[in-house]
Amino acid sequence: YSSIRSDDSAYGLPGYFNDRQWAWKGIVGIRPISPIGIEAEYIDFGQPGHHNGYYDVNFFGKDSHPRAGALFAVGYLPLPLPFIDVYGKAGVARLTTTVNTLVSNCDPATQDCTGVVPSVYRHDQTDTKFAYGAGVQSRFLFGLALRAEYERISSSFGDPDAVTVSATWTF
Repeated sequence: YSSIRSDDSAYGLPGYFNDRQWAWKGIVGIRPISPIGIEAEYIDFGQPGHHNGYYDVNFFGKDSHPRAGALFAVGYLPLPLPFIDVYGKAGVARLTTTVNTLVSNCDPATQDCTGVVPSVYRHDQTDTKFAYGAGVQSRFLFGLALRAEYERISSSFGDPDAVTVSATWTF
């Protein structure tokens, strides 16, 4: 589950929104020694639509679709519990954000939008950004584990973050 914010005010329109969306990710990693690991992941924060507002007499809407590949160093707390891991992670993410803006220029005199073809503006941005997170996992037999974690990536369009529940298999 993710939070997606857009702090973009492109084209002179109000650009802030904060929306929630389902997220998904894939993880691969290695844990060469007990307290340290490395993980690579791809996370898609989802794409909430926010097409429901007016600015003057113009209908507008925005949606944002952040997704990232990330590389993390993971540090595990040395707990005396054999099946529980608590960890923190920090690294870099290659964050790609697509922000779409829909503008329907209505007649200002009558505020009539009939027959108006909306304009769509698209802004793509890809940056390498700082990413961090923390989580807990419970290890089971046969290398299976269940983990819950929080992750966040810094971004000029609003920092996308996610709370995820994952199943992993260690072999």
